[in-house]
Amino acid sequence: MSKIVADTSVIINGQLISQIESGSIRNFEIIIPQAVFDELQSQASKKKEQGFVGLEKIRKLKSFSGSHGLTIVVTGSHPSSDDVKLASSGRIDSLIVDMAKQHGAILYTSDRVQYLVAQAEDVETVFLKSEVKHDSLEFLRFFDSDTMSVHLKENQHPLAKKGKPGAFLLTKLGDEILSKDYLQMIASQILDSVNMSDSNTLEISKTGASVVQHGEYRIAITHPPFSDSLEITIVHPIVKLSLDDYTISEKLMERFSDSAEGIVISGAPGSGKSTLASGLANFYHNKGKIVKTFESPRDLQVDSGITQYSKLDGSFDNTADILLLVRPDYTIFDEVRRREDFRTFADLRLTGVGMVGVVHANSPLDAIQRFIGKIELGIIPNVLDTVVFVKDGSIQKVYDLELKVKVPTGMTESDLARPVIEIRNFENNDLEHEIYTFGEENVIVPVGKSVDKVGIQKLAEDKIKETFKRYDSGVQVEILSDNRVKVLVDEQCIPSIIGRGGSNINEIEKSLKVHIDVVPRTSDDLSVTSNDLPFTFTETKTALVFTVNRTYTSMHADIYVNEKFVTSVRIGKKGQIKIPQRSDAARAIMNSSSQNDIQIFLKDF
Repeated sequence: MSKIVADTSVIINGQLISQIESGSIRNFEIIIPQAVFDELQSQASKKKEQGFVGLEKIRKLKSFSGSHGLTIVVTGSHPSSDDVKLASSGRIDSLIVDMAKQHGAILYTSDRVQYLVAQAEDVETVFLKSEVKHDSLEFLRFFDSDTMSVHLKENQHPLAKKGKPGAFLLTKLGDEILSKDYLQMIASQILDSVNMSDSNTLEISKTGASVVQHGEYRIAITHPPFSDSLEITIVHPIVKLSLDDYTISEKLMERFSDSAEGIVISGAPGSGKSTLASGLANFYHNKGKIVKTFESPRDLQVDSGITQYSKLDGSFDNTADILLLVRPDYTIFDEVRRREDFRTFADLRLTGVGMVGVVHANSPLDAIQRFIGKIELGIIPNVLDTVVFVKDGSIQKVYDLELKVKVPTGMTESDLARPVIEIRNFENNDLEHEIYTFGEENVIVPVGKSVDKVGIQKLAEDKIKETFKRYDSGVQVEILSDNRVKVLVDEQCIPSIIGRGGSNINEIEKSLKVHIDVVPRTSDDLSVTSNDLPFTFTETKTALVFTVNRTYTSMHADIYVNEKFVTSVRIGKKGQIKIPQRSDAARAIMNSSSQNDIQIFLKDF
């Protein structure tokens, strides 16, 4: 009777069993080396799925003993502790080849290295290439075109999330209760498919947990002791979008195209972050850029011309060493989460590589906060220049970061100046937050919108304005502290205000008993003080109603028609101005030929 020696690979993937069932192998003695059996037993003891799969395949092989003219035997010596330690270096594989030599047997393997080694040692060998029929995988029956993910748990109904990011519904898939045996069969099928093609890879294998990337499906398998019961979660992206599918302003598109090279895409799980990252990767690739990705697992839906990297020897730091040698223009870093991930992201960005990072966060501010403490505060704007927040599959907000040396908003003394990171709304350039060091802590401080000054502070400002109006009628005053003010005037007026040797400004300071900083007024200062308010107009039976922004509630305003003053009013609740229909002001407003002739200005007391 001819003899066959089976190695670990050909047992786990089931190809030996397939050959027997097809009738290709008959009247053979099949030898399973003790080293193979011990290796599978060790994996099963560590709760690794491959071990359970392999032992199940050996049990099935044993059932063929006596049929098909086959004899199944487990023989050989147990591997020593040194053999086990050197298993990753090929020691166990060498024992298997030696077993084939000793018995004059044919070695059956699905491991190409093992096949080449056996040929080099003149051992007769058969290479059985792993094959799997994609359509035969059991888990596929739970998916349709609207299914985002499937959740299978022992002794529970099968569940699925159906819909799209931000608008999905958890749905029960039938009334069947999933048994442990059924889920183990599905897990075995999935693990059998690993390494059968370039699109199937075992991304993570730990005690009680495995993660498999099967084509476009990301599959997580967990079982005791890691989880309380056997569970399989399969995620499948149902949407592949380009940047054209998003509502992106011309200003932001220009930023993506020309200057943004430190982009962070933030959002909650399932919000569509990775979909946008894939769209950006394809966008840069189509522009003729060299694009790579950092992923674990590798599940971004990108063009075939983009290389997807995983962890090298368990670390993205090692991957970064290789990445710099291939000189990419942009790198998409999916799931920046651990402390070392943030350092790797910053290191690559500071070397000049354009970086796009994906970060789990409930707000764009939270995404920035996650970088604080992991990299130096002063280099954050060099690492992040654009923070994009995604919600429900669309871009909700974009922040721009810039480092300046200034007195933080709300502080007054000039000697408190320090490096401050300004966080501005990208679309309107409004300053919303500042990051700086306060004491020994790095803090993010919201910057509130300015409100009208009241009481003594307003009286003091009016007095100072009155003093300087004889030099410049458009003078502006900012009260910095109880004894310090800043006066903004036309640059041409400054010499007369200062006087010869500073004599004039000294007299003014003595009179007002405050220190005065005289600075030139810029065009930006003029635009800030413009009080022309946008409004909406409605008419009721009793009044004309003008609605402005709620932030102006309780302030006073002047209404002009055709640049002629009509009336002064107080802005009421919810930003509404109500003018009685029978009033002279209402008649003047109604006589205007167009709503464009009406203007509302905040009143400058």
